[in-house]
Amino acid sequence: MQGFTRWMEQRIGRMWLLLVFLFLYAPLAFLIVFSFNSTRQDGIFTGFSMRWYTALLEDSRLVQGFFLSLRVALISATLSTILGTFAAFVLVRYKRFRGRAMFSGMVGAPLVMPEVIIGLSLLLLMVSVQRMLGWPDRGMLTIVLGHTLLGMAYATVVIQSRLREMDRSIEEAAMDLGCRPLQVFFLVTLPNIAAALMAAWLLAFTLSFDDVVISEFLSGPGVTTLPQVIFSYARRGVNPSIYAAATILICSITLGVLAYGLYVWRKQQRQEQRK
Repeated sequence: MQGFTRWMEQRIGRMWLLLVFLFLYAPLAFLIVFSFNSTRQDGIFTGFSMRWYTALLEDSRLVQGFFLSLRVALISATLSTILGTFAAFVLVRYKRFRGRAMFSGMVGAPLVMPEVIIGLSLLLLMVSVQRMLGWPDRGMLTIVLGHTLLGMAYATVVIQSRLREMDRSIEEAAMDLGCRPLQVFFLVTLPNIAAALMAAWLLAFTLSFDDVVISEFLSGPGVTTLPQVIFSYARRGVNPSIYAAATILICSITLGVLAYGLYVWRKQQRQEQRK
């Protein structure tokens, strides 16, 4: 009886897990399939065709939006990782300093703050600064600053968790051998948290690349990211070119996640071989 009960629990658990995965990923699968549909009909696959990918390449707004989103994501992800590394290092290594609680709260605030509030507050800040200094105009720079603010909070959490798990005796041994604190940071600490840095960069890149809300507030005339273009097209009606653009986004993010997973797996294999 106990064996049958355990078997039923396993079956139910697997079925529930399968339903959850279907709920999460079936819409993405349908989107990818219908990006190759030969007609504009929704819900009816009439035949395989690459016409919407050709139309995507001929759509200047989508192409320009893609390259703008790519540049913004690359810059903001790099800045977010650098700033997040410094913030995480300060919070983990220095337990007591004046304003630590406030600093920790401000770093983590974007994690729980609605993006609408973040975008609106940044818009008011940029407008005020522009009126006083005449700079910066709303465009790529302001979008990068907004995405960096959001990405830095996520990067700090990822890197902070790795720093807490890191064995500090390695750093102490390096200092005993004559390394200065700056040398220890760059030669010992950073290589040991490289996987966390890569994860933080990928997370910040993904958040920046598919952000709509903050970009809507901070973008200017003639500066439109790819998610903004897709959102504007979707409001006017279904355009299969959007399916093609979304499929490219999904494949790009999937390749990035697989590349990171392969990097982590190879690193673990090397560590096991050394042992």
